[in-house]
Amino acid sequence: MPGPKLRVFLDSNVIVSGIYSSRGAPAAILGHFVEGRLRVVVSQQVLDEVIRTVKAKLSEALPALRKLLVNAPPEIWKDPAPEEIERWSGILDIGDAAVLAAAVAAQPDYFITGDRHFIDDPEIAEKAGLRIVTPAQFVEAWAREEGHDEKGRH
Repeated sequence: MPGPKLRVFLDSNVIVSGIYSSRGAPAAILGHFVEGRLRVVVSQQVLDEVIRTVKAKLSEALPALRKLLVNAPPEIWKDPAPEEIERWSGILDIGDAAVLAAAVAAQPDYFITGDRHFIDDPEIAEKAGLRIVTPAQFVEAWAREEGHDEKGRH
């Protein structure tokens, strides 16, 4: 039997992408979460952003979002205090600084995001003490770590 499940912090773009399309790494991550193979944590801000985005741009996906939140609710981490956000506001805009501050506080095994500015600046991951990866990078790393054959690719 495998050890404790990995705990991952998902950025809103990963959740929205996973709900929008049943293919690709974001969908694979949500699938593993729903199956109970991963633990997902988000901040209240991330959850609010997901709901706003789905309502505004993907209203046809509202039933899928509702089903996800009812049947497999993620752990919801409280939004960070202003001083926690300020630590990151010099290198990120305020919204991204708040997401990163929440991820740092939650201390996940991985912070999974599709936002390139988190990925492309290795100093952010180093200062945050987080493994920051794209959905595709996570699916590949998780498959290696857990010894799964499945890569989550479409």
